[in-house]
Amino acid sequence: MKKKRMLAIILSSTTVLLLSVLFLVPLRTALVFDTQNTGHIQAYLPINKEETFQITFTHSIHLTDVVEKYEVTDDLQILQTEIIYEEFGIGMPSNAEEGEEFVYENGKYHIKDLNNVFSSMNIRNGKTVSKNRLSWGENGTKMIWFNEYFTPGDWYNVRVEKLTLWQYMKGMKIHE
Repeated sequence: MKKKRMLAIILSSTTVLLLSVLFLVPLRTALVFDTQNTGHIQAYLPINKEETFQITFTHSIHLTDVVEKYEVTDDLQILQTEIIYEEFGIGMPSNAEEGEEFVYENGKYHIKDLNNVFSSMNIRNGKTVSKNRLSWGENGTKMIWFNEYFTPGDWYNVRVEKLTLWQYMKGMKIHE
């Protein structure tokens, strides 16, 4: 009888420990969107180190697309690698900095070889001109509109983080 009770205690303890590990230990890397710096995960995109993603927004003055390309670094930072736009104007760079390359291809300006590293970024989903998009996958082949997941006009803090199974289950997974 004592052996059965001891075995039941060991099995119960092991089960509790395994469930704790599954729900509380960060397992999966994701691009996380927090609502207005609250720490509340609005949505997340599963992503791995060295994978790329793009954020496209419509410039509020000249109403053309601006594409910003990013890569996830080995230490889970966000590396901006390129910006593509059609018009010069407010907020748009007019040339490349040292070490960057400024080119005009297919009717668009590109600033390549950017080396801007961010631990997180604040992004606003446009309210008046709400055409922001997130692209990922090989050459940005997968895409969603921000309005499918985010409220127009709201601010979001974006970062790369390892999520626990609990956070994974609570959040809204971004998918095409």
